[in-house]
This record gives sequence, structure tokens and C-alpha cells, in this order.
Amino acid sequence: MADAALPNLDARPKGGFLKKMLVWLLLALVLGGGGFGAGFYLSGGRLSPSQEVLRLIEMETAAADAAGEAEAGPKRIPKEMPEAPVFETRYHEFPEPLTTNLKGSRRFLQIGVGVSTQYDESVIAHVETHAMALRSDMLAVISGFAEEDVEGTAGREALALALKNAINARLEALEGFGGIEGVFFPSFVLQ
Repeated sequence: MADAALPNLDARPKGGFLKKMLVWLLLALVLGGGGFGAGFYLSGGRLSPSQEVLRLIEMETAAADAAGEAEAGPKRIPKEMPEAPVFETRYHEFPEPLTTNLKGSRRFLQIGVGVSTQYDESVIAHVETHAMALRSDMLAVISGFAEEDVEGTAGREALALALKNAINARLEALEGFGGIEGVFFPSFVLQ
């Protein structure tokens, strides 16, 4: 009798809340997808704003050209512009870095050196031909700089200018023309 008075807890329906949530979620997904699809379908034929502006400009230009021809006014003739010569910059990097002690210091500087020119290939060919003499001159120039002289951007620019002058002087002595316009440091290690 005591068992008959207690309600049966196992008789409750299971999963009712979960089923309702799944149905609502599925309904929301279907409606959202339908709305997205309808919006995509309806806006599919329109141009982007930039394309619409370009189309309008083309239409106005065509209408103006047609009206201009009807007025029989003088036509504009485009003036030919001479092409400005474009100079190609050529680069050459010495294959091995230069390492030397600095003036008045136990520290040394190891740098990779590259050069540039806007003259023809012969300048780079001269650099490659006389690479050993140029390396020797560059080492002499670098060893004349003190540690304080090569620190900072201004120091590196001064070193690059000194190397450019030394390279051009050697090439002028050997070939009659220097032609190096810039010196660059792909690597720069001060130890």
C-alpha cells in the first residue's frame, strides 16, 4: 500500500524539452537559410557600386561624344608624348663578406658589399673582372675607419661613400671609367 501511494517518477515523458528545442532550432535554420537565399537571389542581378559608377560614366561619355560629333566642332587630337628614357639599375654583390679590424680598436667589422649602377652591363663586368683589386681597396678603406665612425646611419653612409669613391677610382685607373653609383651593405656585423 505504501508503494501505491507514491507517484511513479519513471512514468514522466522523457526528452520533451530537448525535442522542442531541436524543432525550434531547425525551424530557425530553415527560415534563416530561406531569407539568405531570397536576398542573394534578388540582389544577384545588380552591379557593385563601383561597376555601376563606371557604367554611368561610360554612358555619359558615349552620349557626350555623340552630341559633340553632331555639333561638328573641332576634334581634340591627342598630343604624342615622347617616352622618357628609363634606366635599369643593375646590382652586383661581392660573393664573400669583407672582414677587417677597425682603426685603433680590437673589434672587427664584417660586411657584405653590393654595388649598383645605371650604366650598361660593362660596368658590372669590370667589377667582376677586377674583384680582387676592388676587395683589397675596400679592405684598406674599411680599416681606416674607427669604431665610432661606422656606428649609426650616418657612419654607414660615410663608409658607403668612401667605398664608392675607392671602387670608382680603381675602375677609372684600370678601365678608364668608374660608373658605380651606390654601395650597399646586405650584412653589417660589428664585433
